[in-house]
Amino acid sequence: MSTITAATVKELRDKTGAGMMDCKQALVETDGDMEAAIDLLRKKGLSKAAKKSDRIAAQGLIGVASKVRSGALVEVNSETDFVARNPQFQEMVQTITSLAAGAGGDLGKLLAAAYPGSSGTVDDKIKDAIATIGENMGLRRTAALAVKEGVVADYVHNKSGDGIGKIGVLVALESAGDSNALEQLGRQLAMHIAAASPLVVNVEDLPQEAIERERAIYIEQAKAEPRNAGKSDEILAKASEGRLQKEFVSQAVLLKQVFVIDGKATVAEILKQAEKDVGAPVRIAAFVRYALGEGIQKKEEDFAAEVAKTIGAATGAKPAEAPKKEAAKAEAPAGDDPAPAPAPKKGSKSSKKKS
Repeated sequence: MSTITAATVKELRDKTGAGMMDCKQALVETDGDMEAAIDLLRKKGLSKAAKKSDRIAAQGLIGVASKVRSGALVEVNSETDFVARNPQFQEMVQTITSLAAGAGGDLGKLLAAAYPGSSGTVDDKIKDAIATIGENMGLRRTAALAVKEGVVADYVHNKSGDGIGKIGVLVALESAGDSNALEQLGRQLAMHIAAASPLVVNVEDLPQEAIERERAIYIEQAKAEPRNAGKSDEILAKASEGRLQKEFVSQAVLLKQVFVIDGKATVAEILKQAEKDVGAPVRIAAFVRYALGEGIQKKEEDFAAEVAKTIGAATGAKPAEAPKKEAAKAEAPAGDDPAPAPAPKKGSKSSKKKS
């Protein structure tokens, strides 16, 4: 049986919003399997905010570049946001992004590409930056899209420079229609994808196991309702089909999502409407959405220690060691909730702040 640590319980609690003891019990029942524990909490109706992707984010930047019929994305990570705001780091990410289309989505090929203005590769440049800045960095992933006829549009959210930010999207549209109208449509779709985070373009692209997993969760939730006592799984599955379509399929499939800019029509309907301006049928061939730090567990650091480390790296001085946490807190058992902070006194400024 896997050891259930306090850190694992906290991670599950952060992902689901369920109570500490409920999270610990779920992990015990699933032998420490995080995804299975999330499903179990959802089935019990205890999860308030279960997500398919990690909420923990690493620092760094997403780079995006497109040229009419092709485009590429990269994610370059750093340990702190201080480095992500560094002009030299940003310039490096922009340069790597400009080379990404030539790598065609192959990470190894991009790392081995010659870095402009140097005698080394992209990988060499990153290693040089690590030595200079004194902080770990890495080119984590890359993707590329291309069409023979149509456009590849892009969008960057939370921009910190030309083509760099926290979320990057590419969307490939196949059409023989007007390229300017297609480009405008593509950018709006890329903005929608950044906001709505679909999983696939079409219903047919959804993995059957994902559909069955969601269906099982809805059935278990239906079983917990007193009015469904004694009903078979088959009856509950039929009764839950509407929820499955509305709450999962219509949220996971791009063409079924409500277009965020319009707020009324689905993306499929928006495509049909746009064909009048484009002058030809339009098909979404593919999309890629990168959100910074997806799936990366970032080491938690004291803010003062992070500042000290950054200043030390810049000056060459060794930062003072941050005080160690009390042993009692560090060794706290997984089932114990931290003691709540004392309630603010009536009439104090803090008691008037909205949560």
